[in-house]
Amino acid sequence: MPPTTISSATTNEALAPLPAERRVFQWHDHASLWFSLGVGLLVMQVGAYLMPALSTQQALAAILLGSLIGAGLLGWVAKIACESGLASAGLMHTVFGRRFASLPILLNIVQLIGWGTFELVVMRDSTVAIGRQSGAMTEAWWTVAATLLWGGVVLALISGSMVQLVRRVIARFALPLVVLSLLWLSWQFLSLAHTQGFAALWNRPGEGGMGVMPALDLVIAMPISWLPLVADYARHGTSGRSALRGTWLGYAVANVWCYSLGVLVALTLPSTDLVTALLLAQGGLIALSLILIDEVDNAYGDAYSGAVSAHSLLPRWSVRRWGIVIGTTCTALALVLPMHSLEPFLLLLSSVFVPLFGVILGRLAGKGVKTPQLLKTARNVHAVPVTIWLAGIACYHLLPKIAPILGSALPTLALCFVLTRLLTAKAD
Repeated sequence: MPPTTISSATTNEALAPLPAERRVFQWHDHASLWFSLGVGLLVMQVGAYLMPALSTQQALAAILLGSLIGAGLLGWVAKIACESGLASAGLMHTVFGRRFASLPILLNIVQLIGWGTFELVVMRDSTVAIGRQSGAMTEAWWTVAATLLWGGVVLALISGSMVQLVRRVIARFALPLVVLSLLWLSWQFLSLAHTQGFAALWNRPGEGGMGVMPALDLVIAMPISWLPLVADYARHGTSGRSALRGTWLGYAVANVWCYSLGVLVALTLPSTDLVTALLLAQGGLIALSLILIDEVDNAYGDAYSGAVSAHSLLPRWSVRRWGIVIGTTCTALALVLPMHSLEPFLLLLSSVFVPLFGVILGRLAGKGVKTPQLLKTARNVHAVPVTIWLAGIACYHLLPKIAPILGSALPTLALCFVLTRLLTAKAD
């Protein structure tokens, strides 16, 4: 984490390239971070959403392709951020202009607060479910207590060093434990699938209601939700290529694994409650507890990146101070908001950030170390990128109505990327 305690009113750490001496992440640091962030109960739950609308083979094809594409986009943005040393806010300022960039940055802060709240709700509900499975936590007040507990953990972590958290805690301790948990759960549910008849489950037809391309949109929505965060971490890397490889590999493996596990759980133990289904597996209590602990870094990631973005708007407050504010806000919202309808929220976020990063990639791909100079010369508003972004949002929402077979994410991303490359080629 940048040394936020020495920030001054005139220093905006989010809009300045990170000094070379503070870029310490190797490819395995990127990989361990993004594997850990890619693992989550939310991902498994969304994987379960693909069933029973799709056939098993269709669902797994959508998961594999969507994960490779989505994680590839994360890696691409990570490469740009690592080579430039800029956080997400800096990239947005470079592409959209110094004044207009405040709009996507504010939207990013809102979505990060939303995701942070989601994570706390998931951790809260899972904790209570685990406790009740053990015959405890039956009183209603445990819901509040569990929310405050996990919120307090996030606040404690946000007060420390992000770099040390990634290199010493996640890579050395959390990652091996969560891998063992996923291996155990996968073995248990594959054994159950074998008992029920693996061939029948593999060849199970879909019931309809969702096509393959809309399913691909749903799979891509999860990695795309991380696009506004990836630069805040990747700029700490030593090499753009290692940032790309590590981010792509780490997130793709985690996303495929967790989405597929969600499908497997939905096939073998159909339930509206994924946590309950996981607890029914032998050893599920221990495995779920370890995954739950790993879920903390997702909430931390939302709070830290939200703090970096907020600091870009009001640099008088340090990243650490903003992190405490955002973590506290997420905890308060988790106590009062109903947060159990995921799919519309994910797709709404995609409609904003798919075209946004299509434009960013189109503008900055191949610019590398030249990006900080583009930031210095940025105007208040860059009309062409702004227009393409807004048109991309409209395209994302129109496509399901006029050509539902195509899906929304990939055509919109490609359109914004190509238009930006063509229309801003002479801007440098």
